[in-house]
Amino acid sequence: MLTRRKMLATAVALGALPPLRLARADTAPVELVARERSLALLGEGAPPSPIWAYGDQWPLVLRAKRGETFRATLKNELNEHTTIHWHGLRIPLTMDGVPYMTQPPVEPGQSFAYEFAPPDAGTFFFHPHCDTVTQLGRGLAGALIVDEPADEGLFAADLVCAIKDWQLNPDGSFGAFITEKGASHAGTFGNVETANGKPFAELQAPAGGWVRLRVLNLDASRIAVLDLAGAEGRIVATDGNPLPADVAPVAVKGWRLGPAMRVDIAFRMPEDAAAEIALNNVFSTVPKPIARITPAGAPVKGAAALPTLSPSHVTEVDPAKAERLTFELTAGHIAPELEAWLKQTGLGLDALCLPGQTFWAINGKSWAGQSHELKPAPLAELKLGRPYLFELFNGTPHPHPIHLHGHTFRVLRSNRKEIVPHLADTVLVAPKERVEICFIADNPGDWMMHCHIIEHQETGMMGYVRVA
Repeated sequence: MLTRRKMLATAVALGALPPLRLARADTAPVELVARERSLALLGEGAPPSPIWAYGDQWPLVLRAKRGETFRATLKNELNEHTTIHWHGLRIPLTMDGVPYMTQPPVEPGQSFAYEFAPPDAGTFFFHPHCDTVTQLGRGLAGALIVDEPADEGLFAADLVCAIKDWQLNPDGSFGAFITEKGASHAGTFGNVETANGKPFAELQAPAGGWVRLRVLNLDASRIAVLDLAGAEGRIVATDGNPLPADVAPVAVKGWRLGPAMRVDIAFRMPEDAAAEIALNNVFSTVPKPIARITPAGAPVKGAAALPTLSPSHVTEVDPAKAERLTFELTAGHIAPELEAWLKQTGLGLDALCLPGQTFWAINGKSWAGQSHELKPAPLAELKLGRPYLFELFNGTPHPHPIHLHGHTFRVLRSNRKEIVPHLADTVLVAPKERVEICFIADNPGDWMMHCHIIEHQETGMMGYVRVA
């Protein structure tokens, strides 16, 4: 088993230094206690649900400052091991939270200390990378807002809205988190849709003031198509990153938000005290409310112009100078390494809490999600400091939100639709679509790349790239 000492030695050997120099904070670490809590997801008067969470509020929202040390201690009070993956953050490999890959799993009753300096400001989140389909399905996730000191005071209100569906029985208990039909198609959808743990998020902001609405899709399967009613909204950041300087803020209507993706929407509250702003999911023919924002407090006379966020700290890449690599998202089969190990030990898939079938692959290679310790060869070996262009081709009839750990990339173009160039860590690739992304491999280590429809991850659509 990979020990913390061995991990740190490996990190030093690879030159895995933090992107920013750590400046120790004077405050104590945040304590994140992963345990069962009750949440009335079915409404008042109905039986509560035994969710898993890091704190007494869902979602738990943490804040940090760009470039300053952030420390959090995970205390595991669950009945199975877990970790925390800090989704979207360009942090050292040893802090990435993938069991066996970057750290030992945190066993029941144990703790693990995370410490890093976020190099980027924006909207991020954190979740486990152990038995993810169950732990995330039960609600084990939270938001991490990294503030840019230079942007303080730009908005009269800074609001968080987290989308998550739940698979619930009438008595409040959980139904199946993974099914063969869901895993082999577009995922097992929850039957209770929520925002901030409610049928829709009820938020408030001062009349006349500029609002920054941070929308996070924490669901394991659901794709939302956004629309804002009652105000002229503009998307100003994607996956935590301000839009590039050469890209104007874009309209909200029609923006597709897949699992693990985030978007920051800026709009000005009407001066009318009776006004109401609505964020809706228009994926289906009948729009469903995500959030309602109403005026509260003293009115604000803000500037007429849309506030401008500080530019991203992600290094720009010239695609013409980047090495091109192609990754095909296809149906798959069990990885040879895993199959050989199972035959050698006489164990079956159930012994690893794996589904009975592996459905998905990247470049013909399947890697089941609960077998991190059975490490296959990397999907690609990248040279540290070199630019790369990844062509992601979806050869399946279902969408795949592809997430790359440890890096931020620029989404360049698609063969099926017009792309607004933007920075991201997760990109939604539609059926038969080719999407090009570009980035500099500037963070050394073995970094996961996988579909964030978690059932797809758990049934094979997962691998890693090596940066050295």
